[in-house]
Amino acid sequence: QVQLVESGGGLVQAGGSLRLSCAASGRTFSSYVMGWFRQVPGKEREFVAAISWPGDITYYADSVKGRFTISRDNAKTTVSLQMNSLKPEDTAVYYCAGDPRRRRPVISSVDYDDWGQGTQVTVSS
Repeated sequence: QVQLVESGGGLVQAGGSLRLSCAASGRTFSSYVMGWFRQVPGKEREFVAAISWPGDITYYADSVKGRFTISRDNAKTTVSLQMNSLKPEDTAVYYCAGDPRRRRPVISSVDYDDWGQGTQVTVSS
């Protein structure tokens, strides 16, 4: 199990950028697939991006492809989400999550065991 703490959320104008970070504690972080999800009130949690434990495979939701970049630093036990060209529809609470079982990233939230508390991202038009 890993404990996950997100940071970096905030208020930004449309077209701007934010960088989210997720700090993990736990000795097994380097073997975890890591993902980012987001959720708005009244809607299901939505997949955003995921990265394999070596960092060689990444997946993105179509809605963020070309704008968001996921990366990880296993030595520092962190995973980041660089978000560029932000749109109002990107407004959500963003969660980082860990999957200890697979090598390849997965996009379903039910496959992730460990979750952070979330960080709010608000994009104004």
